[in-house]
Amino acid sequence: MAVRRALHRLGLRYRVNHRLELNGQHVRPDVVFTRQRVAVFVDGCYWHGCPTHGTRPKHNADYWRHKFERNEARDRRDDALLRASGWIVVRAWEHEDVAVVASRVARAVRSCHA
Repeated sequence: MAVRRALHRLGLRYRVNHRLELNGQHVRPDVVFTRQRVAVFVDGCYWHGCPTHGTRPKHNADYWRHKFERNEARDRRDDALLRASGWIVVRAWEHEDVAVVASRVARAVRSCHA
């Protein structure tokens, strides 16, 4: 939500809850700029395996290891599908500074107008 508010303050308008279908696969970025074909994901450190803040449960470790591996594999698949279809993908971790992330997204969106 904080990134979305920052993007709005920068004058950028976007879609949320916008499912994209690419090669028969569904991808649902957190923020989508449809005209510029920019997809933004803000990944949670826990669920997406942040190398800095990600932790793994000790109980039922095999189940959780497989769950996190599937999440990370889906992230890589989604990035590849989007890029192969001509989209720009911006990924950020939830712990990153909101202003820095918003600036990165704004540069990606505005580069499509150049």
